[in-house]
Amino acid sequence: MAVQTAAISGTIRADRRTKDLVKRLRSGDIAFISHVDLDATAARALVDCNVAAVVNAARSVSGRYPNRGPRVLLDAGIPLFDCSGNEAFELALGSEGKRASIMAEQILIGPTPVSATRMTEMLLASQLELAQQNLHVELQAFARNTLEYIEEEKSLLLDPVDLPELRTRIAGRHALIVVRGDGYRDDLKAISDYVSDVRPVLIGVDGGADAILQEGWKPDIIIGDMDSVSDQTLKCGAELVVHGYTSADRGVPGLNRLKELGLTGSVFRAPGTSEDIAILLADGKGASLIVAVGTHFSMEEFLDKGRGGMASTFLVRLRTGAKLVDAKGIGRLWVTRSRVTPRDIFTIVLAAFFPIAVIALYSPWLRTVISTFRLSFERR
Repeated sequence: MAVQTAAISGTIRADRRTKDLVKRLRSGDIAFISHVDLDATAARALVDCNVAAVVNAARSVSGRYPNRGPRVLLDAGIPLFDCSGNEAFELALGSEGKRASIMAEQILIGPTPVSATRMTEMLLASQLELAQQNLHVELQAFARNTLEYIEEEKSLLLDPVDLPELRTRIAGRHALIVVRGDGYRDDLKAISDYVSDVRPVLIGVDGGADAILQEGWKPDIIIGDMDSVSDQTLKCGAELVVHGYTSADRGVPGLNRLKELGLTGSVFRAPGTSEDIAILLADGKGASLIVAVGTHFSMEEFLDKGRGGMASTFLVRLRTGAKLVDAKGIGRLWVTRSRVTPRDIFTIVLAAFFPIAVIALYSPWLRTVISTFRLSFERR
């Protein structure tokens, strides 16, 4: 891919949290982020906003592990720049809504030029190769952290869970849990027939509820910290469950947002991530099958999440067992199950007409009719 040399200009949008920034981005904006090891999910959200460029105040590839976010941006043709230090980012934070321009490897915000390094194919390949060599070190640290967190969070596996009361019936039904993780859009499209046929309970984890609405469905339950789901979705009529701290003396920030919107919700106090407690809720309420969209299954996704050890994710999956399946598998099975070819249709029609033809040929009434037509034709 050739490196673009023309100047890039656009409106400045800056935020330290990429998931908050994408809510404000418009097509043609220049996104200023501070996101070390840019992950694929965040990168795809930036691509969906059709930004003119992304400027990262942190290292897009730190070398800890081979993250895929920069590759997503480059494949989409969106220029990515890494800045050394926070100068450009701090200027951008104070210049929200103003114009910035990028020429070669200089970012101009107002009169002050700031140097930046453009991510190229060659540079990215070099950085990812070094990160791959360091992966064994990261895996060792990941394993150590996981063991430490398992000791702290083992109650997820061993103790009964105090589940909130729900008006939505889950017992005996399939539950579809949607997290806005890597590949969630493709997974939702792949299982659209499954959703139409089975009509599972639709559970959106924070921004996953927005994804459910975007597919034309309505979430039955929205669960999470309530920090990355839109106001419109929260008001859609779904049952709201706020993820609370395990300690009762600590506040529940998500409830404050619901109160500001004039909404109410129940509190589910449990350790782990919001996607973990969504699985615990569905399992504890008796779901016959739990289908997960966008949840964390691979090692790279655990490392992308950045939470020490992700022990709760392991423990919840151990607790749930074979009842929990990934949507990718359901999508493939349902496509195979429901695919009907023209040859299949022809065979079905032929099979249906065969017994009718046999019965008709052996019918005395039909033989009389055929003989009458034959004699009439011979007389002519």
